[in-house]
Amino acid sequence: MALHESGEDYLEAILILGEKKGAVRSVDIARHLDYSKPSVSRAMALLRESGHILMGEDSLITLTDTGRQVAESMYERHRLLTAWLVHLGVGEKTAAADACKLEHDLSEETYARLKEHIIEGNKA
Repeated sequence: MALHESGEDYLEAILILGEKKGAVRSVDIARHLDYSKPSVSRAMALLRESGHILMGEDSLITLTDTGRQVAESMYERHRLLTAWLVHLGVGEKTAAADACKLEHDLSEETYARLKEHIIEGNKA
């Protein structure tokens, strides 16, 4: 099942929160993304149905292998694009916001070429 941008954002948030806190609950995601609890609950149900997350009896949310793969890909894109935009002189807050928009819309091919260019440029 293809994910929409919001689904990718949720998975990325779960990854980030899991790295920071260990355990992740819907309320943590709602606070992190500044979304309503009902919106997060609905999204978690959809991500569970699509096989991207697991929810335990204790309400803890974990990423499946598929969910982790998507989350790590989005987070890598976000970090690389943010760093690149900051390097170009964009303010950090603006760079992070713009990277969030870009990370979802770039094709795999374009991202791969951009990543090569950024990494090669940093070697020079």
